[in-house]
Amino acid sequence: MRFLLIVKATPQSERGEMPADVERLMVDMGRFNDEMIAAGILLDGAGMQPSSAGKRIRFEGLGHAVVTDGPFDNVSELASGYWILNCKDTDEALAWARRVPFSSGALELRPLAEPEAFADLVSEEEVQKERDHRAEQLRKAPKPKV
Repeated sequence: MRFLLIVKATPQSERGEMPADVERLMVDMGRFNDEMIAAGILLDGAGMQPSSAGKRIRFEGLGHAVVTDGPFDNVSELASGYWILNCKDTDEALAWARRVPFSSGALELRPLAEPEAFADLVSEEEVQKERDHRAEQLRKAPKPKV
């Protein structure tokens, strides 16, 4: 099962400010990410620039996209980073989330919808296309240097 582990934004991250202990945090995060890579858990992850560097795209009918420049309100609902984890179940994903080396802040853990979630909604051919697409993504993904 794949999970999205979202790092929730803070007023500080939205101002583009790094924490005072950024050097320690980078070392600890590097070690944590290395552990997840070695365990075969980490598929992807990155920090994000503040929402002032972002765009919000809202659709008002097919083919009609309205783009709004950031920054966006309601900091508590914004993200400042993410990991995509590949875990056997929610308990394993939660165990990794609990180990994130943060002294403050918040995370959100959400399972990703896998192709099987659409099995009763679309044809088996479409489900298989999605499985093939995911397998191709994994095949082309950078391989960790161990």
